[in-house]
Amino acid sequence: MVDGRASGRLQAALRAGTSPAPGQIDGLVARCAVESDFFVRDMLTWALTRHDPALVVPRLVAALRSDLPQARSQALHTLSKIGDVGAWPAITVELLTDDDDEVARTAWRTAVGLVPDGGGPGLAEILSTQFGRGGREVRRSLSRAFVELGEVALPVVRRAMTSRDPEVRAHAAATERMLGC
Repeated sequence: MVDGRASGRLQAALRAGTSPAPGQIDGLVARCAVESDFFVRDMLTWALTRHDPALVVPRLVAALRSDLPQARSQALHTLSKIGDVGAWPAITVELLTDDDDEVARTAWRTAVGLVPDGGGPGLAEILSTQFGRGGREVRRSLSRAFVELGEVALPVVRRAMTSRDPEVRAHAAATERMLGC
């Protein structure tokens, strides 16, 4: 995983996923935090999904507390691919409102995939604090999270449409249109 060539690191991640072994997990998670190549990061995520979730998920949850935004974002992304709803408590308000846009966007996608039954309205409340945030791609990501939540998000979206902040109102209105209401 320390090969200077992305192709070498990609092959190492492929081998790790093809022949999973518990001793590889820490190295794979650590590499996710610093890997510069998108395709290698994608293969690292795949390799981690091939390992026992009972061993991987706790390590990913630990990575959510990293000072490195990429470590948090990649751990969230991998958790979303594993789909273990037991990881839900680790999706904190701090991650959902992270200063780093990529971490927050990944947290939104992961949260809507892992939210337990009955948790949608509470998640919508937290997500509503992010209306008006960032540029077009960030806003679309948030709107897509609301769409994934579906009807339970509608009251929160409609309340945001009455905000004093014109950016929040516009973003909430666009989200309502995406919800098809």
